Amino acid sequence: MMHFDESMAILDAIEISHYKRKRVYLMEALGYVLAEDIVADHNSPEFPTSAMDGYAIRYEDQDKGRLKIASINPAGSAIDEKVECGSSIKTFTGSLMPEGADTLIPIENVVVEGGEIVIKEPVAYGFSVREVGENYAKGQTLIKAGTKIDFSEVGVLASLNIVHIWVYEKPTVAILSTGSELLDLGETQTNNAQIRSSNNYVLEAIVQKYHGIPMQLGCIKDDKESITRAIAEAMEQSDIVVTTGGVSVGDFDFVKDVIYELGYEVLFKGVRVKPGQHIMVARKQDRFIVALPGFAYSATIMALIYLLPLIAKLQKGISPLKRVKATLKEPFVKRAKKQEYTACNLHIEEGRYTVDFQGKKVGTSAIMTNMLGNIALIETSEEDSSKEVGDEVDVLLLD
Repeated sequence: MMHFDESMAILDAIEISHYKRKRVYLMEALGYVLAEDIVADHNSPEFPTSAMDGYAIRYEDQDKGRLKIASINPAGSAIDEKVECGSSIKTFTGSLMPEGADTLIPIENVVVEGGEIVIKEPVAYGFSVREVGENYAKGQTLIKAGTKIDFSEVGVLASLNIVHIWVYEKPTVAILSTGSELLDLGETQTNNAQIRSSNNYVLEAIVQKYHGIPMQLGCIKDDKESITRAIAEAMEQSDIVVTTGGVSVGDFDFVKDVIYELGYEVLFKGVRVKPGQHIMVARKQDRFIVALPGFAYSATIMALIYLLPLIAKLQKGISPLKRVKATLKEPFVKRAKKQEYTACNLHIEEGRYTVDFQGKKVGTSAIMTNMLGNIALIETSEEDSSKEVGDEVDVLLLD
């Protein structure tokens, strides 16, 4: 089994020969990765603009103390009248500054007497005037290709009057679980050896949450012919096939053999990582198979570590999980000389992350309930040792 770092280096080095793109309506783009640079085709604002409600004036006229109100300038209106010496024009937030004015004095700084304003408190030159290009300048690259579209990007794109944009397609991820003992949702248990399948639904949720398109294919019995047919058909319809079960060394673990026989290049099989050491990743051109262990906790952790980077890579994106430092509130026992992922409870105390293990069980890699709550994953390398209260650890954030 290879070192964990070597397996991640192999993933990082994967090059995609052809990225799928499509053009989408702006409000359908949320969560997609931008496939083009967005360049401003105009200045924003295009003309000097008021940033407050007040009176447009000539800066030097403040010395006069009183100025005539010559006109009113609502936002969205075109005004031909100029600000002359000794006059002002009432101007509102977002209005174009009238010709001749270089400063806006706020309503709060004046008193209106008849048809004049009395200046109580002068302001600096250019006060509350938005200069041409303050927001962005014509020709400026505002959003680079490779950016994941969020609400801020939507706002900027809308301000540019961009209705449709090019994005990278989210990869389709086909999901299937192998095991003759598995019962799908709604199936009736007929003997005590049968267990309810949950891995395929956890994986569907993970793919959907982290910006892939899940294709749920359910459960497959442990026979080689069924597994071969299912994987081959899934690959025809998807970019990634993710399986659970059948990658260990048992008599009925056929998935690993099927992957070889279907002509896939195995990038790695077996990593010194806990849980999930029998992880297998293979590729054929720009299509991938991620074969996960069958235990629920193992399958979940390995999907987060190995599946998410592939989903991101196929969109020219960045793997979404972030690493931070956190302080231990309880001792941490290093249980294996492997890369290890340990579920913990995450807190923020006095502006710092802390973690503990309250309610977390120690046992096999099947304890999915350890993932309930405000969860993060402590990440330790095979070179790490046990740690004490107050020590800092690396933590993988899941949100």
